[in-house]
Amino acid sequence: MSSDIPKYGWKVDFDNKYPDPRTPTYIPRIKQIIQILPLIIRYVIYMLMCYIKGQKPIMDFLFPIRSQHMYGVPLGGIGGGTIGRGFKGEFCRYQVVPGMYEYKTIRANQFIVTIQNSENITVYNNVLSSLKCDNKTLYNWKWDFPTNCAKYTGLYPRSWTEYLIPELDIKLVCKQISPVIPNNYKDSCVPGGVFIWTVENNSNSQYNISITFTFASGNGVSSYNTDEASCEPFNVNEDGTEVAGSLIHNFFKNMKCTYVIGGKVKDRGTLSQLNFDPNSNGMSVSKSLKLFGELKEMGEKKDNLYSKGEEVASAVCIKQCLKPNSSEKYEFGLFIDMPKIKFPMSQIEYLRYYTKFFGCDSKTGPKIFHYSMKNYKIWEQELDKWQNPILNDTLLPDWYKSAIFNELYFVADGGSVWLLPPKDDHLDVTDPRYEYGYFGYLEGHEYRMYNTYDVHFYASFALATLWPKLQACIQYKFRDTIDVSLQITRKHLFHGTSGLRKYKYSVPHDLGDPEEDPFSLVNAYLVHDVSEWRDLNLKFVLQCYRDYTLFKDKKYLIDMFPQINHVMERCLVWDTDHDGMIENSGSADQTFDTWIMTGVSAYCGGLWIAALYSTIIIATILEDDKVISKYSAILIKAKESFNKVLWNGDYYNFDSSGQPHSKSIMADQLCGQWYLKCCGVEEEVFPTDQVIKALSTIYKMNVQGFNGGTMGAVNGMMPDGNVDTYSLQSEEVWTGVTYALSALMISHGLREEGFNTAKGIYNTVYNSIGMAYETPEAFYSKKAYRSVGYMRPLSIWSMQLILNNISKI
Repeated sequence: MSSDIPKYGWKVDFDNKYPDPRTPTYIPRIKQIIQILPLIIRYVIYMLMCYIKGQKPIMDFLFPIRSQHMYGVPLGGIGGGTIGRGFKGEFCRYQVVPGMYEYKTIRANQFIVTIQNSENITVYNNVLSSLKCDNKTLYNWKWDFPTNCAKYTGLYPRSWTEYLIPELDIKLVCKQISPVIPNNYKDSCVPGGVFIWTVENNSNSQYNISITFTFASGNGVSSYNTDEASCEPFNVNEDGTEVAGSLIHNFFKNMKCTYVIGGKVKDRGTLSQLNFDPNSNGMSVSKSLKLFGELKEMGEKKDNLYSKGEEVASAVCIKQCLKPNSSEKYEFGLFIDMPKIKFPMSQIEYLRYYTKFFGCDSKTGPKIFHYSMKNYKIWEQELDKWQNPILNDTLLPDWYKSAIFNELYFVADGGSVWLLPPKDDHLDVTDPRYEYGYFGYLEGHEYRMYNTYDVHFYASFALATLWPKLQACIQYKFRDTIDVSLQITRKHLFHGTSGLRKYKYSVPHDLGDPEEDPFSLVNAYLVHDVSEWRDLNLKFVLQCYRDYTLFKDKKYLIDMFPQINHVMERCLVWDTDHDGMIENSGSADQTFDTWIMTGVSAYCGGLWIAALYSTIIIATILEDDKVISKYSAILIKAKESFNKVLWNGDYYNFDSSGQPHSKSIMADQLCGQWYLKCCGVEEEVFPTDQVIKALSTIYKMNVQGFNGGTMGAVNGMMPDGNVDTYSLQSEEVWTGVTYALSALMISHGLREEGFNTAKGIYNTVYNSIGMAYETPEAFYSKKAYRSVGYMRPLSIWSMQLILNNISKI
């Protein structure tokens, strides 16, 4: 039975200890502090104003989130909220209130096993997690499951936890499944998942074995609760499938949220349930299980079907008889039914996307539960059909087979919201949002901005290849913002200058803060004037072209073409000397927002050349000779200028400023070429010999020359072999940039180098620093990381796109 556990995935024992558990605390160098001292002062003032107003800052650098080094595969589909689980069995991270995370381990949320012999005497009872008794709450439960008898396998969106009870020769395997399935938009939005337990009795004795699922109201933060919680039972018996359980009603910030827990009723077993106080000693549950192996009301008869309180909890127990050398399945589920949401500064009440299929009433939760119990086997078939070609590919490294799927956790657990468009949003029926709604995901767990575009540029490969309609929905929303301005004046923290929140013909940095009015009030980011960022407009053009190469939808290009022209025209003002090449402003005016570029830069210059080429190809497809002629002439000049100014024989210089750091070897210097290769471009836009030479230099210096080649690619390395310490970000390793660089290496035949580079990220994150399922944006050579749970590492899906393209040749 345990053969169901895959050979590949992230595998770890309960008693695992990470060799390098880092912290988010990093003190910049003196010269770096001096560079950003005005920003620091203005940021502290901004933080004080947030606290005075009772608001949370969009990025909290004073109190960053500290990793617990404990997480496993999170539970939940796309856009309906997620509940994180630790690899040791804890329910420990809640993303239920849109865009907000709570890092609490709630003790009442557990699975418990109870084993009775043939004489109905309890011979074993234990909570199936590594938590120990705290002598405060639920201390009548048994909390001492041996950590050396359990191990975990994570292969998103599934996980397998194995528990051994050697003294009884019994094995339990809990398989957790969330329906995150490519190109399946109905099931992927289901807000929850199932737990399928397989219990093996490998002994010569008969046992009655029960598994009890307990779950409490709330999310560990009392300030979010706006009304008392309550429990009520449910039962659905349709189409040959009967399910039963409990609805745990909550209110978070005046939004109703119901946790739906329960199990599948089996003919040869019993399903019982009981409400209990999660802050009590737990006697009602433990005594019942020890006496009966199931849940019964103890003591004075009470109405156990409905209860209210400040905090409440429910338990659902499935009990079955296992004959010698037999096995049985126990099927449970957990879902988050929060159908209506309202952002604090918005006048719109949105419906979650799943309500399109399951409705929005008191029957929604039970309906989702019944549907999931009936269909989870089909989910698994679809998941196998998707994952097995990669898992069975003998040419791919084992670690990659884990990384490519496990990094995908962020699509659901990245604060994602998937909403039906408002009724007054009169969309054309050909607009993908008409059918697929609004989609947003955060830049990171602690960088609270939806669809941060400079980062989504890297991450979007996951959506574009797996859920292309969601990528299209994001693009159409950004398209709609380009030709408008937001007449809201504010001060930008980096320079202290004032400006509009959004300028016409500029691509916004993000689609807003979930603490404000996202999708309407864009550009929550206020550190820089992003209308002057050199990369945002270019990344819109490149994504349009990349999407077309995947979607093959000419109408998509037609719909985007006016805005492509507008943003490209806007970019021309940055070519101050009319040599065809745009220049950077001498400030942090792109995604590396503390790393200053001056004059022509490898990063933005390369993106500009790639965008010019893409615009010409798009115009060719749409037969616009005027645009073809205009940008073809500029492209010729731009390529000549770029190579003349930056190519030094080994790589492209960081920029043309002439400063000492202008010679820095930038890991992401070929970002534009990376995108073109992902689009399948074979034409030599950048000289191939120079690209391969630069990649070889980056591999030698930034990868192998940094921490023994075991941590990916450092952003900047000086030609003398020392890390570029000019800025904070130049000495960081960016996880998502490294995955993108690896894809580019593979596309140019440097397969071994590409996989070795990416392997450094995977091993560091999953096996060394203990940040599985919260991959950070960046880490340093030693001791520290920055920004847990970040969007950019989804760029690993560009590696798979490149591999797929190569296999077709």
